[in-house]
Amino acid sequence: MISSNDFRPGVSIVLDGSVWRVVEFLHVKPGKGSAFVRTKLKNVQSGSVVERTFRAGETVPQATLEKSTMQHTYKDGDEYVFMDMETYEEGRLSAAQIGDRVKYLKEGMEANVVRWGEQVLEVELPNSVVLEVVQTDPGVKGDTATGGSKPATLETGAVVMVPLFISQGERIRIDTRNDTYLGRE
Repeated sequence: MISSNDFRPGVSIVLDGSVWRVVEFLHVKPGKGSAFVRTKLKNVQSGSVVERTFRAGETVPQATLEKSTMQHTYKDGDEYVFMDMETYEEGRLSAAQIGDRVKYLKEGMEANVVRWGEQVLEVELPNSVVLEVVQTDPGVKGDTATGGSKPATLETGAVVMVPLFISQGERIRIDTRNDTYLGRE
């Protein structure tokens, strides 16, 4: 159990049978009446965000999350096979469990798998990955970094916007959090 007075961004709690992560909190002590904590909570499974108010000192169950480092070894049909780096056991995850970051998942890549009991909540990929451009319009003389952008298809199938001077076969660094080009590798 955790007190509402101990809420901080990133704390995970269990409400209504699902896991919620505290995004924002504000401890309010009005001049009249009792104190309360106003929070913004994000559902870890669905991504929905709600605002909820708790009495000061109210206790709620804290979610016990288990994070393990796993390596993506190969894709088997619609499932992605991961190997636990400590126990060497294999586990299978679907694209829905991994989420929209599946477009950056490459064989041999390590990811953090967050579990609540036996349920996989999320798969955390590295903040940036280096991937090869497999298809893009050719660059022409005079293209500059500030001149605009064009779509490029990466080796994993993801499509991102890159500067005009990037050409096919180059390795580029991509921010997986917001799908942006960071630079050449």
